[in-house]
Parts: sequence; C-alpha cells; structure tokens
Amino acid sequence: MLNSRFLITALPLLVLSSSALASTEEEQPERDYLPGVIVVNGSRDSYRLHDGSTATRTPTPIIDVPQAITAITSDQIEDQNLRSLNDALRFVPGVSIGAGEGHRDEVFLRGQRTTADFFIDGLRDDAQYYRPLYNVERIEVLKGPNALIFGRGAGGGAINRVAKLARLGETRADAGASIDNFGAFDLAADVAMPAGEAVAVRLNAFYEEFPSDRDVFEGRFLGISPTATVQLGERTRLIASYTYDDDRRITDRGLPSFANRPLRGSYDTFFGDPDYNTSFLRAHVGRARLEHEFNGRLSANASLQYADYAKFYGNIVPGAARDTGGDGVADAVQLSGYDAGSDRRNLIGQANLVWTGDTGPIGHTLLVGAEFARQDTDATRNQVFFGSAATVTVPIARRIAVPTFTTAPQRASRSELDVVSFYVQDQIAITQWLDVIAGARFDRFSLDSVDLLTGFAAKRTDQQVSPRFGVIVKPEDNLSLYASYTESFLPSAGDQFTALSGTTVLLEPEEFQNLEAGVKWAPRPDLLATAAVFRLDRSNTPAVNAQGFTVLTGASRVSGVEVSLAGSLTDRLHLNVGYTYLDGEIRSDIAGAGAGTEPLQLPEHQVGAWGRYDFTDRLGIGFGIIHQSDQFASYTNTVVLPAWTRIDGAAYYTANERLTVQLNIENLLAEQYFPGAHGDNNIQPGRPFSARLGVRFSY
Repeated sequence: MLNSRFLITALPLLVLSSSALASTEEEQPERDYLPGVIVVNGSRDSYRLHDGSTATRTPTPIIDVPQAITAITSDQIEDQNLRSLNDALRFVPGVSIGAGEGHRDEVFLRGQRTTADFFIDGLRDDAQYYRPLYNVERIEVLKGPNALIFGRGAGGGAINRVAKLARLGETRADAGASIDNFGAFDLAADVAMPAGEAVAVRLNAFYEEFPSDRDVFEGRFLGISPTATVQLGERTRLIASYTYDDDRRITDRGLPSFANRPLRGSYDTFFGDPDYNTSFLRAHVGRARLEHEFNGRLSANASLQYADYAKFYGNIVPGAARDTGGDGVADAVQLSGYDAGSDRRNLIGQANLVWTGDTGPIGHTLLVGAEFARQDTDATRNQVFFGSAATVTVPIARRIAVPTFTTAPQRASRSELDVVSFYVQDQIAITQWLDVIAGARFDRFSLDSVDLLTGFAAKRTDQQVSPRFGVIVKPEDNLSLYASYTESFLPSAGDQFTALSGTTVLLEPEEFQNLEAGVKWAPRPDLLATAAVFRLDRSNTPAVNAQGFTVLTGASRVSGVEVSLAGSLTDRLHLNVGYTYLDGEIRSDIAGAGAGTEPLQLPEHQVGAWGRYDFTDRLGIGFGIIHQSDQFASYTNTVVLPAWTRIDGAAYYTANERLTVQLNIENLLAEQYFPGAHGDNNIQPGRPFSARLGVRFSY
C-alpha cells in the first residue's frame, strides 16, 4: 500500500520534472468543454448544461425544457478523475446512492429506488452492474417521471450516459494513468483518426485495479469500446459502436447495524468469505444509429442495440450485530448467504421523426416515434446452508471466521419480455414568450416467465398510456418560467422483469405522477441558474391487507425544492453546484411499511458542489463538497445513517499542450461516514482520506 504522503510529496517532483521537459513558450490549450445550447446562439465552455435534446428527443435549448436536469460534462469527469457512475452521481443533489448488494449500481431519484433506469444514448441499459465512464462524454440526470421519452419506470427520473463517438476529420491520441495511496491504479487510452474522407474511427480502452482500505477487497476492470462514424451522403450519417466490459471484484456487503446505528469499531472489517463473495460481469453491447435530414424542417433517426450481459455474484451477508455478553458491546453477528447468476439478452429498436414548421402564426416541433424491445433473461439463485440452518452466529473479529457451508437451489427462472411503444410530442410556440409541450406514449408489455424449479408458468400483458404536459413562459430569451405534469408507471414484475409469481401476475402497474414548477435563468451565455419545486406521488403500490391478501392500496409522496448553478462565473472559475430539500411520507400501508413511515434513504438536505479555478494557464485547483443529512436505511425506520459531509480537493499542472499532471484528494478531512445501505444490515462505509496522482498525455 502506498502512503498518501508519498503522493503529495511526489506531485511537486513530477511537476518540476515535467516543467523541465516542457517548452516555456507553450501555453495550456483552451479547455474544450462540451458544446451545447443553453439559449439560442449560446456559447461554449465550462460545466454548463448541454442542449436538452435527450429530454425531448428534439433539438431544444435547455432553457426551454420544463424539467429539472443535472449534467456532468466531460471536463468535470476529467477534473474529478471520475471512473464510475456511482462516484459521479454522489455530486448530484436529489440522488442518493444505494449499496446495491455490493455488485451493482442502485440509486434513489427523488426518493424512488431503481436498478434499471439507466440509459446509454437514450437506449435502455438495465442489467445490474457497475457502469464505467471511460467511454462516456457526459452524464445526464433527468428528474421526475420520464415515461414519454424513456418508457416504463423512471418514476423519480432517468440517468442517461452519452457515449464518445468518432467525429469526421478528428485526429487525436490521448493516454492517461493514475495511482492512489491504496495501490489502486488505472490506464486509459483514447485514439481517433480519419479512415477516409467520409469515415472516422475511434477507440477507447481502459484497465483498472482497485484495492482499497476495506479488508480483502480487490478487483479489476477491463473495457474496450471502438466506434465509427460514416458519412453516407450529404444528409445521411451512420454511427456504429461496440463495447466490451469485463468486471471482476469482491462482493462487499458492508457493515451490520447495532443499537440502530452502523456498527462502530469495525469500519474496515469484511463481513464475508473472500473466496465466495465474488462477482463478475461480461457485457457485450453493440449499437448503430442512422440519421437522415430530408430538408431543413424534417429529419429522422433510427437506432438498434443488442446487448448480452452475463452476470454472477456470491455473498455471505451480515445480519444485525448482537450483544451476547450483556455489556452493551456488539460481539457477535448473524450471517446468511446466497449466490445468483443471470444471462440477459436485450434487442432494442427505436425510430424518431422530427418536423419543425408552422401552422399559421404558431410554431411546432413535432416528434413521432416508436420503440420495440425484446428481453430474454435466465436467472438462478442458490441458498447458503450452514449444516441444515440458513443462518449462523459468529464472533465479531477483525477477520470474520465463516463456518463451512453448502448451497442448494432456491430459484431458477426464464423470462421473455416483448415491448411495443409509440409516442407523439408537440412543442408549440404560441408566441415569442409562450411555449407549450404536450404528448403521450403508449406502451404494451407482454411478459412470459416460467419457474424452472416448480414449473409455475405465467403470462401478463399490460397496456399503459403516459402523458406529458408543460408550459414555458419566456419574458426574455435568457429567462424561462415553467410548470409541468408528467406520469410514469412500473409493471408488477418490477425493475428487472425476471419472473412472475402467483401474486404479481394479478397486479396492475404502479403509477407515478409529478407536478413541477421552476425557473431557469442564464445571466451570461455560459452560466445557468435553475430552481424547481415538485411533488411526486406514487400509487398502486402493493400492500398486504388484514386478511393476508396483496392489494394495490399503497401510496407515498415526496415533495421537494431543488436549486442549482452550473457554468463559468469567470473565464477561470467553473462550477456545478446544487442543493435539494426532500420531504417524504408513506401515505398508506405498503409492503414492509405502514402509513406515516418515512421513505428509505431520503435525506432532508443534500448539497453537491464541484468547482475548478485556474490561477494561470498552467496551474489550477479543484474543490468539492458533498453533504447529506441523516436518513433511514430501510422502511423499518429504525436504523439511521448519520448525517455526513465530505470535502474533496484537486490540483492541476499543465506542463505543455501535451502533458498534464493532476492530484485528486477524496475525503480531505478523513470523515468516517456511511453514504448508503441495502437494508438495515448491509451498510456501506465511505472511503477514508485517499489521494490519487495522475498524468495525461495528448498527441
């Protein structure tokens, strides 16, 4: 393990050595922040939001989208040295990170938990795994129900990653490497070049090993993503890509609770079996997108994605810690365990037609689209047994001694999901200062599944219409006030559509309704301030009545306020800052919680801020803060995750236009904190003080 002081000491030495190699006449190139449109004719630069095309699937300035959106640009990803989606989302207010059973992304968007509302270039990416960022241009977090654009789920919002693509005429070769004080390191390459006048190719590759402060935790990731862009004519373009991701790591279920708080004194202890607590993922994802512009008013695009995800994970899981000695000190913990595997194949086709025109004095941007999907999933789960028992109690020690165990089949299923969707949306410019957006989406879900252990086979078909309506008032081009209403739904099979049971086959989908009002103001072309208030209602949630039957009477509500500032305050100071206030309540009994209960992992106050200031063309610093107030780990409302604040920092030195040295420090004050959980007894501890030193080369 490397000492953090070594990294801090090494930085000036690297800076001096790189300075000796650099030409003193060369200056730092202008930062190439993501091009985007806040308002019509908006400029480039900084951490500002891009255009709102993903939120509407039409060319729409962000100020004209009646919805709260947070974006993390390529430069912010680079400045923070972000390597995983989870790390990036921690800075987005309104988003809490779940522990995800130690093997997957799991987020709470405005209080709604999801493992499936993830997208890549607007196409669903719903397998359960940790998503990397090596081939990602930007991250978009679209708040509130988004069924018209993204389909089922997305009750609290959707997370879309925009992939890097090859650009005609571009030649680049970038390489990077970094290492931290725990010995974790990564290597990255990004190479792009023309392959003819009408063809461009690009390759992104990434390798990472990630030992950490946690006992026995280790793993490695390998990702390769080639892409090509072909200009088929003056008005037609084809973009094709393939991604291979291979992830292997220890499955870390975190810490148990004791006395309604995370267990203290065992912050680094691994409560599992390192030989059994393992996970691996292999993902093959191929995408193609064809774009054609018929004329200046009519355009079309069609996308096709095929994805094959092979996933396995095993884990010994801690239950609540116990005081067997009666002295008020936790000295034992209950263990259980299981392993699970899945093989999922997704085929998604999507087509959109966009027309911009007028009917008399009224302007229109009309979207008509369709989406077709087929998802096949084979899933298994095996239960751990310690002798004949499913649980065992062992002493708490620095190294947990897990008794010998065996496994037996618990579940096995095969499912086939077919989805057909049609949607229409019109953005209507009634006057120069008044716009209306209205539309609806029709979805038909047909799920066939079979329990391979019991032979129980079931089929359910759901048909749902999801409306969207918004009003935008623009007193000035750089100022908008909006109000909107949106709906979404979640079929009874849940996020993952693995199998139907004798209960879920009878249940109608859950429903989400969101009312939102807000203001967006661009005081300068590269700076955007936003504020929004919202109320999100969830209904048709399953509950068990007094007779023991499952009924759709559950309901919950989350209300909140969100403010943000993103962009450049000056030419040298770039910021992405946000605050969210959330207030939630279970309004009638749901499965696992009674009326009056607070939703799980819903912090009342959240702050996420990141900024960069450049003193000169060569030298800059970064600074970040994350704060979350206390929150309940589960619907039981018994175990509390305490409030926490994390301070981050960074330093940048540009030796010349080819070489940059960067130091990132996470948790500068060495705060012990617990950012997320999976129930009351799988509580994930945050990373301690860590320093990462990196270099980037560009040619």
